[in-house]
Amino acid sequence: MPCERYPFTNVNAARTADETRNDVAKAKEEMPVDYTAKLDEALNRLHEEGRYRTFIDIERKKGQFPHATWRKADGSEQAITVWCGNDYLGMGQHPAVLAAMHEAIDATGAGSGGTRNISGTTVYHKRLEAELADLHGKEAALVFSSAYIANDATLSTLPKLFPGLIIYSDELNHASMIEGIKRNGGAKRIFRHNDVDHLRELIAADDPRAPKLIAFESVYSMDGDFGPIGEICDLAEEVGALTYLDEVHAVGMYGPRGGGVAERDRLAHRIDIINGTLGKAFGVFGGYIAASEKMCDAVRSYAPGFIFTTSIPPAVAAGAAASIAHLKQDQALRDAHQTQARILKTRLKGMGLPIIDHGSHIVPVIVGDPVHTKQLSDMLLDGYGIYVQPINFPTVPRGTERLRFTPSPVHGPDEMDKLVRALDALWSHCALNRQELSA
Repeated sequence: MPCERYPFTNVNAARTADETRNDVAKAKEEMPVDYTAKLDEALNRLHEEGRYRTFIDIERKKGQFPHATWRKADGSEQAITVWCGNDYLGMGQHPAVLAAMHEAIDATGAGSGGTRNISGTTVYHKRLEAELADLHGKEAALVFSSAYIANDATLSTLPKLFPGLIIYSDELNHASMIEGIKRNGGAKRIFRHNDVDHLRELIAADDPRAPKLIAFESVYSMDGDFGPIGEICDLAEEVGALTYLDEVHAVGMYGPRGGGVAERDRLAHRIDIINGTLGKAFGVFGGYIAASEKMCDAVRSYAPGFIFTTSIPPAVAAGAAASIAHLKQDQALRDAHQTQARILKTRLKGMGLPIIDHGSHIVPVIVGDPVHTKQLSDMLLDGYGIYVQPINFPTVPRGTERLRFTPSPVHGPDEMDKLVRALDALWSHCALNRQELSA
């Protein structure tokens, strides 16, 4: 029996719905801001500047990295070779890593089930943090969901732990470091890239009694140059500053056990906080800091980015721990990686291509224009099955757009020959000739 208080009929309900739709449409017309139009404007700017980024749908082949399959928008497939990945050593395909992950997933299931504080800490997480602390010669380590979050959460939390903290940041630090420093609400100073004299000037202008931290990187990923770790440590000790070193593009690949450039140069003990990733040379996923036990305990207790985030899955932690343990013993793989980088740089230099060579494993080829960079990337992919993603502003400054190659030990001679021939053909003979690309 219909309720007498609400004697609506289907006709009335339909009429009410129509009226509601009309009211919504009218309200949209009267809105002071057309949000859809604003989104169109923002996206169109990227298209006009040649900076609009597209995802390449690829399927890695287990045991065959760097070979993969490109799934095109029309449904067809093409075999490709990945030349821009950050799985620098191919550890994402390593049998020891896969076996550890299979074992953990069979034992525990898929996810961790919570944050580290609430049911999300397992024996796998503790084992991983022990491996990381040992890798860097520190008392402790703390695992985050990514190195980005580790940087952001730690750098934004430190002023809570050290009131009045001034952070001195290299101008080319990663976006995650910049974001964390911006959000912390404390004082910040930006010093010119790798310019220790400028850093000294900035420190001298501040209160000598104020707590200080110098944040910088060991390998800067876009140019492949090294930070002056020793000089910064000297200055930090002189003025009583903490040091924060991002080793994301170095862990696993440098040092006698893969502890990074600081380990290679025997400086790790002079760094207060080391940031690293599990998603590049270690081939899995996640990020971390390594430091004193009290520093890790304080960050763990105060950083929202750690406290309120679900912990990485146990299987991921197990795979990362296995990768770290393996690379502590595999200097041959690191040597092969450096050899591949030297060979590629030598061959590209011999062709006269404008590459940047600071002695690291990263091989940037400067194109200098976003449209041309994207065209060259597309031609390599479509015509040669070579995948290298264009790098544009804001990742790099305008006018320095580039193709960033990351040769690995699993790129064989045939893959390298094919890449060199393709670049030579495109750079020399296509419409985007060498002069135009270098202009």
